[in-house]
Amino acid sequence: MTTARIPKATSTAASDSAALRAFLTRLHFYVGLFVGPFLLIAAITGTLYVLTPQIEERLYHENLIARMQGPAKPLSEQVAAARAVIGEGPRLFAVRPSTEPGRTTRVMFTEAGLGESETRTVFIDPASLSPQGERITYGTSGILPFRITLDYLHRNLLLGDIGRHYSELAASWLWVSVLGGVLLWWWQRSSVKPASGRADTHRRARRLHTVIGLWAALGLLFLSATGLTWSRWAGNNIDLLRNEAGWVTPAITTALNPKEDQPVLGEHAAHGMGMAVETAAPADEAAMVARLDAVIASARAAGIDSPMVEIRPPRSVDEAFRVSEYDRRWPTQVDTVAVNPDSLAITSRADFASFPIVAKLIRWGVDAHMGVLFGLANQVVMAALGIALTAMIVYGYRMWWTRRPAPGGSVRTLMRSFSYLSPMTKVISLALAIGFGVALPVMGVSLLVFLLIDFFRAALGEMMAAEQRNMPPGMR
Repeated sequence: MTTARIPKATSTAASDSAALRAFLTRLHFYVGLFVGPFLLIAAITGTLYVLTPQIEERLYHENLIARMQGPAKPLSEQVAAARAVIGEGPRLFAVRPSTEPGRTTRVMFTEAGLGESETRTVFIDPASLSPQGERITYGTSGILPFRITLDYLHRNLLLGDIGRHYSELAASWLWVSVLGGVLLWWWQRSSVKPASGRADTHRRARRLHTVIGLWAALGLLFLSATGLTWSRWAGNNIDLLRNEAGWVTPAITTALNPKEDQPVLGEHAAHGMGMAVETAAPADEAAMVARLDAVIASARAAGIDSPMVEIRPPRSVDEAFRVSEYDRRWPTQVDTVAVNPDSLAITSRADFASFPIVAKLIRWGVDAHMGVLFGLANQVVMAALGIALTAMIVYGYRMWWTRRPAPGGSVRTLMRSFSYLSPMTKVISLALAIGFGVALPVMGVSLLVFLLIDFFRAALGEMMAAEQRNMPPGMR
């Protein structure tokens, strides 16, 4: 009887595939072990955030729901009522008229001590002009303190800019973990065998970890990609790429006499609200407030038809009013116009319909990530993804705990797995690591940390193995 010989090329290919599998398994394990806690925090806080708009509505009912029914008074009178409440110190930043009968108007002010994109908002009953309290509000979404806290927890763990690295770390590695997990499942899908006891516990956890991951994979990739778009370091690189490719979001200029180098104001202009205009005389607030009703009428005539609209008065005599829609539900209404305070002419505009498709996709992606694009259905889907990610991480740690190495056992490291790869696979892996490390800097730095931990694990394992070898036979 003759024995079939495996061709050398086939044997080498199989060996390379096994080595790549071992390397990806070790990388997947490291991402889960070290990045898992950050992903878990992001999943829990993100789930809480998307589930709480209705809670916020109940918590701040006294601020949001007008006490008196009737026709709204002019916006200029509503702003004057808010100014009487807040005093002369804070600067008027914007006005958000009541979106429907029975809702209050928001008059927003800035002052020292507020965070980026935060405003001190006075709520005015548009029919009676009576104030209904004041709160700190945040961003274009205008969320109130309860959800601001959840938002900061999700974004930076209440640690400011330093804390933003945690969420960027989670977003940077989530897609790697998901794709690696799917690939490992594909390779190992027929290798699961029945077992009992501790092995059975491990396999149950592995099966649930895998099934949840496969069902949620596309959604988790979406969360990773959209999360990176507003991260600190990777987000800046994405913005640079968009600028180079011409995928920028169209924006307006509020300058009445724009210069060639005059910056335009896009959807994130609120982030620069602490920046003063030093080359022009400040605008007269009383005069600007008196024009509010005429300005909004001009903007309405120019196509600003969403009930969710924000008016920002000019900060200097050389600027126009900025009137923008902020309805990010489907269909999205985020058109913006600049209105000359004297002639009431439209001096600049940016219509969502004219946005490049990439800018639209990013806008929709971010809004879907926040759970606002499709209303309640969007909230449910995002919450389901958050719960799925939480369960995957818990089962992942359970898998590790049931198979954790015994003290003094053999140490499997990432670098040892890497050493078994073919030369070509090593070159490709290094090129990918460098490329993604530059594009996603937090990923690059954390990968170096992984390798450092890997080195010390290997060194410690060698020391423990040497000690055991040197022990007398009866003490081993």
